[in-house]
Formats: sequence, C-alpha cells, structure tokens
Amino acid sequence: MPESPPKQKVLITGATGYIGRRLTQRLLESAHVDIRLFVRNQNKLQASIRERVDIREGSTFDITSLKMALHGVDTAFYLIHSMGTTADYRNLDRDSAENFREACIACGVKRIIYLGGLGVKESASEHLLSRIETGEVLSAKADQIQTIWLRAGVIIGSGSASFEIIRNLCQKLPVMITPRWVRSRTQPIGINDVLSYLEKSIELSVDGDLIVDIGCEELSFQEMMQQAAAMMGLKRYLFPVPVLSPRLSSYWLILFTPIPFKLASALVEGLKSETVLQNNNAKKMYPDIKPALFKETVSDAMAELEQNQVLSRWCDSSAEIACDIKDFDNPEGAILRDVRIVPFGPDRTQDDIYRSVCSLGGPNGWFKYNVLWRIRGILDKVTGGYGLNRGRRSSDELRIGDALDFWKVVDLIPGKRVLLYAQMKVPGQAWLEFDIQPNQLVQTAHFLPRGLLGRLYWYSVLPLHYLVFTDLARTVVKGNGNG
Repeated sequence: MPESPPKQKVLITGATGYIGRRLTQRLLESAHVDIRLFVRNQNKLQASIRERVDIREGSTFDITSLKMALHGVDTAFYLIHSMGTTADYRNLDRDSAENFREACIACGVKRIIYLGGLGVKESASEHLLSRIETGEVLSAKADQIQTIWLRAGVIIGSGSASFEIIRNLCQKLPVMITPRWVRSRTQPIGINDVLSYLEKSIELSVDGDLIVDIGCEELSFQEMMQQAAAMMGLKRYLFPVPVLSPRLSSYWLILFTPIPFKLASALVEGLKSETVLQNNNAKKMYPDIKPALFKETVSDAMAELEQNQVLSRWCDSSAEIACDIKDFDNPEGAILRDVRIVPFGPDRTQDDIYRSVCSLGGPNGWFKYNVLWRIRGILDKVTGGYGLNRGRRSSDELRIGDALDFWKVVDLIPGKRVLLYAQMKVPGQAWLEFDIQPNQLVQTAHFLPRGLLGRLYWYSVLPLHYLVFTDLARTVVKGNGNG
C-alpha cells in the first residue's frame, strides 16, 4: 500500500484576527496540513484550538521568535496589517513585511501567501497604498522565495467591518444623504470565498510569483446598500451630494455603526477610489471556485448572526496597543479602586454568577442604569472611541480577546473571574473586575490615572459609580441577566 505524502507544515500569522481565526478553523478541517500559529498572545485563542495546533508566541519585530516559528514551515500566511493607527504605520508595515520575508528565506520556507487589497497605486488611499507596498516587499525576492498575493476588495461576512457598516446603516436609516463616493465601483467578495482561495493557494501548482485579484460582480457602494436592504426586507433611499468631505463622512459612519473614527476614516478613503479586478488569474488558476454573488454573501452573513454563530469580528485584533491584551491583563498597578461586595446564598452558585457576568453588554444591556451607559458610549464615540454599539460577538459566550461594547475581555477563569479592560477614551487606564468567590461577588473598578486630569476624572465620576456599579453588582448576583 503506497504511503500517503507527508503533510505540509503551514504557519498562520494574524491568527487571532478576523481572517486568521476563520482560516485556522477551515484548515483544521483539512487532513493535508499541520498548523502552526504565530501570535502575540496565545490566551486569545480558544482552548479547543490550542489543543489542536502548534502555537508560537512573538511578533514580526522580534526576529528570534519569528525564526523559531518559521523553522520547518513549508507555507506561511501573512495576514498582518494595520489600519493607520499610528503616524508611521506605513513604515512599520514595510518593516514587518521585510522582516517576515527575510526570516522565511533564512528558514527555507517555500511559499508566502499574502492577502492584500484591491487597487492601483496611482489612485489608492494611503491605507490601500500600504497594503500594496506590503505585497511588493513580500514578493521583492522572487528568485529566493515564491509569493502568492491575493487581493480582495470589500469582504462581506458576519463580523467584518464592511458588513457591519452596511448592516447598521440599512437597519437604522431609511433615508441617507451620502457622499459621492457611494458611486465608486468595487467588487466585493464573501468571506467563505476568501477562505477558499487562501486554502487552495497552499497546494496550487504554479511557477514563480502570482498576483490574484478576487471578487464577485462589480457594484457601487450604493448598489450594495440597496441590495443588502432588500435582502433584509427593507427599502432604503440614498441621495448622493457633493458636500460631504471624507472627514464628515467618517463622523457620519461612527454615529450609526460600531466602527471607530480611525477605522472609518481608512475605509472611507479606500472607498473614494475604484477597487476592481486588474487580472483574471482567479478564473485561470482557481477554476473550481465560483465566487458567490453579493446578495448570497449578505444572506450567509445574516444567517450566522441570527444563529449566533459569529466566529470572528473585525475588532478581535488590530494594530492598536490595547488589543495586545498580554500587557493589560493585570490591574495590580492601579492606584484608585471602587469595590462593591455582594453576598449570595446557596440558591446561587459561582457558575450562575459567572454566566450572569458573561451575559453583560451588547443587546443584553447593563441593567437599571443602561441610559447612563449609553450616554457614556455616545460621548466615547464622538471623541473617537469605540462606544457601546460595538456590541459583542455572541449573546451568551465570552472568550479572551473578545470586544464587549467599549471593553476588551482580557482574562476569564470559568466560574471564578472575568476581567475587562477599558477601550473607552479615559485619561488613564481602567479595568472592571468580577471576582466570584464561594459566597460573594467582589466587583472592582480599577483605575490608573494619567496626571492630574486622570485624578480629576476619577473623582468627578465617583457619584455615578455609586449608582451604576452598585446596581450592576446586585443585579448580576440576582441573575436578572442571562445567568
């Protein structure tokens, strides 16, 4: 009996991000590859994933950890990019890509697979230009390593930034005064098709480097909005006007969608330029993949939302420092604290309280003083923060790294502890901790102020803390949530 060929060793970077989480899940269902994940913090991976893959911690700016992760790898996925969160993000993106390429060459990696964005350099926004430059850096040494560079435009899937914008605008605004860029042409693609192209690229038979533009039918953003609304049983009217600048458009997006200002700005700048396919390599090299039409991708995304089956979201991971939860999962350095202790009787177990805590936020709200939480969320939104309408991935489950309104889940011990790190705009660092003891809940708001302004902020909100946090702890113990 002939021996089966050895499995390929595949490395996935960005494995806690929107694409990376889903690609990992897809490849786990394949019998042809061994998976290694390169992450900054393995605690952001689900326990079920950690048991089935080889995990290496590090970053592309730590050459030692990078080379250790790439040792013995055949194919490496590069799924790392920023959305302009720092002034020099383009330089950082180029340096990261160069480090990765050189480490791959040194370790004998045969193929790099990169997912970038559609667009041409002459008209690309700064963000898209950075994605193009990253692809150019990764493929700069074709004589030493092969690069397959997939280029996608608007990605439609449950939890994707583009879909969240379209869904929220369609559901909240029956009439929209829109900027002229809503008529720019693009070719969206469903997340399942993106994953199919990525997976097929592992064993694709091709010589030399390859650039593959992927997408479905050509549409304007206005047409996408109208088709998505129709799929939701809604009729929406869009009236493009010439007076909405990109900056005003970004503010318009943050008021009605979960997207923060920096991400909205990058997306708006990208939508100003047409992003359509520049080659037909997808059809030639991947003939078995027939990209779903836009309406089908919207239907699939809505079904996942309705069935509470969202595997990843746009806010799972990013270049922003607060997303690297490893540095934010210990509030011991905080110097100001608000502690609420609520006992519970034998009719409530630690697991009951834990489930109640895990049901907080999103559509479930924050109990009695929910209006105060909403006001705080609106203030956070207008100052460039995430606000409350970022919501949550699942209505009844939390995992480390999940976004929860304007919090980030940085530690979970089932039945014992939930620790949230604040991503709201505050003059300092803040945490909300739920310590579930055998017969009492100890709820603590921790704060590390930044200068005098931080201290003034803390003492100014203490009266609200008394109302909000007292009610929160008591209601969690009573189980008025889902616990």
